[in-house]
Amino acid sequence: MSHKIVFLDRETLDANLRKPNFPHEYKEYAQTASTEVVERLKGADICITNKVPLREDALKQLPELKLIAVAATGTDVIDKAYTSAHDITVSNIRNYAFNTLPEHVFALLFALRRNLVNYHNSVFHGRWGYNSQFCYFDYPIYDIAGSTLGIIGYGALGKEIEKRAEALGMKVLVNDVVDLPNKVDVPTLLRESDIVTLNLPLTPQTKNMIGAKELASMKKTACIINTARGGIIDEAALADALRKGVIAGAGMDVLTVEPPKNGNVLLDPTIPNLIVTPHVAWASKEAMQVLADQLIDNIDAYVAGSPRNVVAA
Repeated sequence: MSHKIVFLDRETLDANLRKPNFPHEYKEYAQTASTEVVERLKGADICITNKVPLREDALKQLPELKLIAVAATGTDVIDKAYTSAHDITVSNIRNYAFNTLPEHVFALLFALRRNLVNYHNSVFHGRWGYNSQFCYFDYPIYDIAGSTLGIIGYGALGKEIEKRAEALGMKVLVNDVVDLPNKVDVPTLLRESDIVTLNLPLTPQTKNMIGAKELASMKKTACIINTARGGIIDEAALADALRKGVIAGAGMDVLTVEPPKNGNVLLDPTIPNLIVTPHVAWASKEAMQVLADQLIDNIDAYVAGSPRNVVAA
């Protein structure tokens, strides 16, 4: 039996993609608009998608579709209630960003705690040149060693972040949806942390879990970092908190709508001590190749009758 595989957004994966281990027809598209999904997937039994949504209105027109291989860990773009009810397997990628994402978290952490962006910008606007002394202290700098890192979401990535934090001499507080011997409740974690990092999926329970009230409970000198999913932090509340000095800084690798074609409240350049990167924490060359290899492993395993990395509704 030959399988038909369609990759809807190949442009999102900068890595070599080996051929699956079975007879197949393969078609890829750099990008796919929502209005093109049904036409491009007609006759396909295997779909690869990274960020192209597959909702009920499209899925019900694709009776031959049997596997959706998501080229990412997050599966919020898939209508999993529909796929579960109609025997469509959904697989995802796991444990591939074990270096790249923690390193991005710490890049943001160092930049925020040492105010690197503000100092860089001030130098290039001439501030150093007219200073009377050899240095200046316009922006506070805080040590990483001895500070407290709060990790919300203690899965594989949370644990990797913890290892690096402890190596730097940080105290670590952790919270997760599952019970842990060392689990700290979210209010305590927010109150006691100097830096908070979010590493959990976007679900109805986590949507806007960090809002104005939660930000106000943090230290004025604290920073928050989100490399998980846009929408876990209330973006308007965060912009307001940064402008008012409720917290000291934020690092965001994700926004609620990506790309932000119609703008976003966090893209106002007047917001102080905010760093926004374009959802690239996962995207080291090494990590993308691990992802690409695992993606094909998932498809091979499904066709061989032993599906792996299966995502439930």
